[in-house]
Amino acid sequence: MKKRIKVKINEEYRSAEHKAARYFHSLQNQLTDKSYVSRLTNDFQTWKISHIHSPSILTYFSRKKRKPVVKGYRTYIEWLNYVGKLDDYLNRSISYLYMRDLGKALSSQSTQERINEVVKNMKNHLLKKDAEEGNFSVSSIYKLAKKEAVEHTMIWVLERLKQVTSHIPAGMSVEHAQRKILKILAGVLMHELEERRELELSNQERQTRLEKAIKLGFYYGLTYPLIDDLLDAKILSLEEEIQYSNLIRHTLETGEVPDLGKWSGKNEELIQFIHKELKEAFEYMKKQHDNQTWELFLNQSYIFFHSQEVDRKKELTNSTYSNEELYIPVILKSSASRQIVRSLMNAPEDEGYDQRTFYYGIYNQLADDLADMFDDQKDGAVTPYTYYLTYYQTRKDLINPFEMYWTVISYLIHDVYHSDSKTQEVILDRAINGLKRLKEKLGEQKYSDLMGILTKGFPPFNQLLQQMVAKADDVDFFDKLLRDHMIATLKENRREQTEFSEMFQSIRSPIEKILPITENTMLEKDIVTEAANYSLAGDGKRLRPIITWFIGVKELELDDAQIVPLLRSVEYMHTASLIFDDLPTQDNAVMRRGRPTLHEVYNAATAELTGLFLTQKAIEEQASLQDFAGSIVLKLIQYTTKATADMCKGQVMDLESRRKQLSLQELNTLCFYKTGIGFEAALLMPAILAGVSEEVKDQLKKYAYHAGIAFQIKDDLLDAEGSKEILGKEAGMDKDNDTSTFVTVLGLEGAKKEMWEHYCMALEIVNSLPKKTNFLKCLVDYIVNRNR
Repeated sequence: MKKRIKVKINEEYRSAEHKAARYFHSLQNQLTDKSYVSRLTNDFQTWKISHIHSPSILTYFSRKKRKPVVKGYRTYIEWLNYVGKLDDYLNRSISYLYMRDLGKALSSQSTQERINEVVKNMKNHLLKKDAEEGNFSVSSIYKLAKKEAVEHTMIWVLERLKQVTSHIPAGMSVEHAQRKILKILAGVLMHELEERRELELSNQERQTRLEKAIKLGFYYGLTYPLIDDLLDAKILSLEEEIQYSNLIRHTLETGEVPDLGKWSGKNEELIQFIHKELKEAFEYMKKQHDNQTWELFLNQSYIFFHSQEVDRKKELTNSTYSNEELYIPVILKSSASRQIVRSLMNAPEDEGYDQRTFYYGIYNQLADDLADMFDDQKDGAVTPYTYYLTYYQTRKDLINPFEMYWTVISYLIHDVYHSDSKTQEVILDRAINGLKRLKEKLGEQKYSDLMGILTKGFPPFNQLLQQMVAKADDVDFFDKLLRDHMIATLKENRREQTEFSEMFQSIRSPIEKILPITENTMLEKDIVTEAANYSLAGDGKRLRPIITWFIGVKELELDDAQIVPLLRSVEYMHTASLIFDDLPTQDNAVMRRGRPTLHEVYNAATAELTGLFLTQKAIEEQASLQDFAGSIVLKLIQYTTKATADMCKGQVMDLESRRKQLSLQELNTLCFYKTGIGFEAALLMPAILAGVSEEVKDQLKKYAYHAGIAFQIKDDLLDAEGSKEILGKEAGMDKDNDTSTFVTVLGLEGAKKEMWEHYCMALEIVNSLPKKTNFLKCLVDYIVNRNR
């Protein structure tokens, strides 16, 4: 069986190579006789009627508004609708996706009807007053999944995405990896939604198909960062690259993932992780196929992989590559990358789709290579553009890739799509938009210099092109705007998370230094203070005083020196609650913050007294806030004593719930009293000192409610799934104590869903606050993604 698959794969590759060679020579003939010039010149004469307009007063005053804004593009969408351009904008964008990703012919009446339907729905969605912009946040993705009743699967994707991107090595872009995976996932979903539309399915069948498509999209998406990008990034040594490539090749040739075996190289840990992830992905994909469809998937995957390898091994220093060697692998990999998706999903055969995507692929690849040519040249990558720029002065036989690009466009419009007017419109829109974006990216002079090289052989046609680039309007695309927005958002999220982590550590260190309590020198041995300092010195996160510091100093502009007593107070209160929580009469914990609990080191009586001592020290610290009005300090103490009393009630509720099955509402109430109030106090105490409005305090309370419950659910999940080494305390305590938790009540999957529900509600409150703060957003991100 393995040998048969290997032979068949190699036969299929040779067949595809011959087909690509025939396509290349057809293009070469049209390029040589310059027939593309006359055909496209005529096309542009028709096309420019709709895209080049005489300037008007409206154009002059609205030019700035007409430029898409990557971050916060809603204004641009509203402007397009106001001037009557939104329908055309969305129509060309959706038409392009149907042609590129779904392999549809735009001349089809049913395709046009479907595109119009999608445009109408999208327009209604974009113009809703309460519509969220596609910010690609976890909450927006989760909400979309919830609408389709596939939130459990999307939670799985989010968790796996976090795990995978945490292993992306230095030298590779995390944002690029995230974008690639999500883009592939979205593409697979597009295919599924179109296929499903023709079927009469029950809600359960619909949900099952969607869940399968999401997993297939994620698993297939992994191959881009973990295979293609990794091999392109020059992170592996030459020996490791060969070993890794052989492993992938063996998998595709035999249909089975081999054991990793002994790995020779410094990246062994990385490769072990990747091998585990890709093996799981491969085996899941294999289960969705019978032998025949699985062979088809392996064939197309092999064509894609092998043609990538052929290109990857090329070196810019080699001046002898033929035009066939430069272009045929490009045709193969660009067409196979799109045909894989349909075979991945085990979709029914569609000869028209296969033919269109085969011819179409090189267009996209040449467009991408044009946009990235200088980055590719810097990396030493061989593409038709980088190779031409290197040797065009000494190799007169080399095909100009920019000429090939326009030849492909002519071939698609007239030979593949039979001069269909809608196809002509969309492809020329896309091509001119690509040049506009390139000109903006490179700058006027560099773009002009580049065009001088690439268009030397056809100046009249170049003059027409540059006229279109300079004057044509209404050629931008929504998917490009979303792509730019997605990259900008992912980078911004990563920057915010990095800043949050750095800020967290920078604040944590000085807080650690102010916590120790001075021992009473009048006593021969101050056991209680010694015990308090033992508890305070543990490896705590110091989350609550950090929250208090940030809200007080950064958001409410309190003086950091003035609120030092408040920071001590917050941590003393929290540490006291942990001491009581760990007692033999309560949770009977033996480890806390990576060390034996207080009652284990001393005794239960000392632990009880130390907890009481720290509670009183917290009040003492609050009473020493001398830079604030006495009435405000009194109000603060009144609030915190009530909060402490409520937390005690929550602990009693917890103890009484042992060996009882609580409802979800009872569990939410219990967790708010046990955990949420602590978060609320950390937020409200500086707010009270700063004298903020009752409305803002109410919003902070709501945020604390949801963030606190999300924190407790994450604790329950960590207790069920975590390890003692990472947690710094014993795992499985809830089970041992027969405690009702979100996990015991809802199960692991249900608990995760409930956590993300509270996460989303906390973020909604952050967005409603009068003063926007990234801290509260990053805080709730940290809460649900922490591992201890």
